[in-house]
Amino acid sequence: MNDPTLNDVFKWSIQNSGAANQTGDLPPALPNAAGLGALFGMPVKSETQQVEENFAIIQDPKSSTDDIVDAFENLELLVSKIDTANNLEAMKKWTVLMELLDHERHEMRLGAADCVGTAVENNPRAQERMLVLGAIPKLVKLATQDENRGVRKKAIRALSCGSRNYQPNLDATIANLPGEFKPKDKLDAGDMDSVDSLIEPLRANAQRAT
Repeated sequence: MNDPTLNDVFKWSIQNSGAANQTGDLPPALPNAAGLGALFGMPVKSETQQVEENFAIIQDPKSSTDDIVDAFENLELLVSKIDTANNLEAMKKWTVLMELLDHERHEMRLGAADCVGTAVENNPRAQERMLVLGAIPKLVKLATQDENRGVRKKAIRALSCGSRNYQPNLDATIANLPGEFKPKDKLDAGDMDSVDSLIEPLRANAQRAT
């Protein structure tokens, strides 16, 4: 058997058969979808294809609100993987997310902010994209001014994830905040308590009535 994906499937099945696993421990994760698809003869879409398809739904004016929400949920899950998040640059999808942060529909703003927050979490390359493409002023505006509470909360999460362990984004966030939210002292992006001292007042403000 020369197909490595099929080999992974069979190894997993043997390792987790009743005879092979008597410890009661949880089995390791299933092989990837490509391996399962190869085993059962089913075509499996690559993550790049899935990203493209979900963006197509989001950008289609004929898509229903439910379909758009579902597409954003799928996309958010996909970009939780660092490789997929970093591939957004090559796919030219970062610019699409930036445009959606300004969309008139709150579902679009919320979904875009959610995907940005997930893509930049613990991902310096994506954090750098966030800065270079001008996401921070947009997210600060959403976090402090948007009429929708859900959008405000997602924008704050994106700012939080984008600022932790990445000083340029923390400095840019502070520079764009309204005066009442600016800290008196210098904050350190590598100090989580320091970042929280900036984020917590924004979260408290986001809870205000819509």
